[in-house]
Amino acid sequence: MDGKYSLVSGHLDGNESITSAMIREAQEEAGMQIQKKDLQPATVLHRKSPDAEYIDFFFVIKEWEGEPKVMEPDKCDNLEWFPLDNLPDNVLPHIKEALHNYKNTIPFSESGW
Repeated sequence: MDGKYSLVSGHLDGNESITSAMIREAQEEAGMQIQKKDLQPATVLHRKSPDAEYIDFFFVIKEWEGEPKVMEPDKCDNLEWFPLDNLPDNVLPHIKEALHNYKNTIPFSESGW
């Protein structure tokens, strides 16, 4: 969704754990080296859109190496940090829901059913 903010994200490549995928995606998308021990589960969102079904796992990291930057300019043109209480309007709806869940310590939710 061009023009919308999201988070570092991706799909499992197959024969890959969720934490391994998160570590890989952080490197591929933002140039960040993270360790499994630094991944803190935040929330899980099971959502349905008109054409697909997703189970999204969200993690918080507070420690990493590398300066976060756009590593895939064909997929992303901006990388910014925003306070949870002051998000821009153009954040993807399911990302807003996940951030709301994290902020309110809601470990799991369903959306679109």
